[in-house]
Amino acid sequence: MRNLSGADAINALRPFYFAVHPDFFGRHPREREVNENSLKRLNGYLENLQKPGARSLKPANLTFYVRDTKEKADSSGSLLASGFRPVTFTLQSKDVLSTVLDVLSSCSLSVEHMQDVLKAETEKSSTQQPGIAFYCPIKWDKTYYTFTGFRDPEQELEQARRVEPTLSLWLRNNEPEATKKQNASLPRREELKRLKRELIQKLGLLDIRWQRKWGVAHKCCQLQSLGRLSTQNGLNVQFFTDQSGMNASGHVMLGTMDVHHQWTKLFERLPSYRSMFQQSDWLKECISHLLGGIQVIHIERMGPALPLEEHYSTLNTFHKRLLPQRLSLHPRSMQGLTMSLENDRSTPYLHEMGHFIIPTMCDTLQLQNFLQSQAQEARRRMRRKDKLEAEEEDIISSCLQDLSLHSLCKEPSVSSSQMIPCCRRLMEERSPQMQGLHLCISHFYSVMQDGDLCIPWDWKG
Repeated sequence: MRNLSGADAINALRPFYFAVHPDFFGRHPREREVNENSLKRLNGYLENLQKPGARSLKPANLTFYVRDTKEKADSSGSLLASGFRPVTFTLQSKDVLSTVLDVLSSCSLSVEHMQDVLKAETEKSSTQQPGIAFYCPIKWDKTYYTFTGFRDPEQELEQARRVEPTLSLWLRNNEPEATKKQNASLPRREELKRLKRELIQKLGLLDIRWQRKWGVAHKCCQLQSLGRLSTQNGLNVQFFTDQSGMNASGHVMLGTMDVHHQWTKLFERLPSYRSMFQQSDWLKECISHLLGGIQVIHIERMGPALPLEEHYSTLNTFHKRLLPQRLSLHPRSMQGLTMSLENDRSTPYLHEMGHFIIPTMCDTLQLQNFLQSQAQEARRRMRRKDKLEAEEEDIISSCLQDLSLHSLCKEPSVSSSQMIPCCRRLMEERSPQMQGLHLCISHFYSVMQDGDLCIPWDWKG
């Protein structure tokens, strides 16, 4: 099967991009961030396949939330109540064309429009256009939506903005329901605190956390299941996640869909996981020594947690690429700076928060030049990040006290630069209807099942 150019791949994937575009998930920030991260990984995978002489890439597991994009939906699909369905698949194709077909079929999207692409591809010369960037937001002519029956994203977003209520109006309409749910959840919240405290003490844990925002009753059931198992002491932080194992940070993961004997098997394998985690730490130290003292970190993101096995393999591959090279970085020139490794990226990148994001297969000379040229800017951005985080911590504390909130938190997708002005405006608004409530700053309005209030960070006054 012949390969596609970057432009042809973009055209072929348009139905897919339309179905998973993060802009449609403004009221579902967790799903939005999963799609954003998966799109980055998919685009990086396609870019790497497009490179001349590209070798086989490591399989990549991706999860997307796919919208129903037809006005008249087939109700037989596994749609969630919110109108989208989760789809998980593995990329392991060796060319762009196969990957595009796999993505479309995995998401149950039509490949009929690919017939012309395939026909045209056979008539093209083998000359390709390397370096074409994959996917930026697509703007279609209005006649496209009229003809196909698809929803116009710009029109939908504009309608959502027009109907979005002011904060004071939304609170008046929803505070009674939130208070009622919160009062009803109080016994369960106390039970959750007790179970968590007892299990941490009994099992010698550092902490117990959840990757997703389960309801209080669901969390209690999971802790009760854990309590019925006889396990050893001295475990690290435990996460309830989508899969069992150990993540890149060394935390034990308990898959919420797994049965008890799978958890028991995991506990039996913990010594080998600990050994692999120690080897991962050793590889990080070696990489740091070779790259001027920079610290190798792993940043947890929304979506599936990174298994320790995959993290170790990435570190090992990168270390082996560095070893034969004689980089001329001063032994302490990069101290105080941080970097993370990504398999799906093709070029090094400096994040706005000051940490470097480095491709595992990055050219070492290019890497050295990039680190040296961007080190000063990285330090400036890190100082700005530290200042923002300190300011954010102070203003959250002030807001919590001034508004008499029971708790105040934010979604991971809300940045410090968004949280700070939001809290300032809340203290200026001083709504008495928030007193005693659990408040979460998000991208949408919602009353959660246990009475927590979610409001968008850019709420209207």
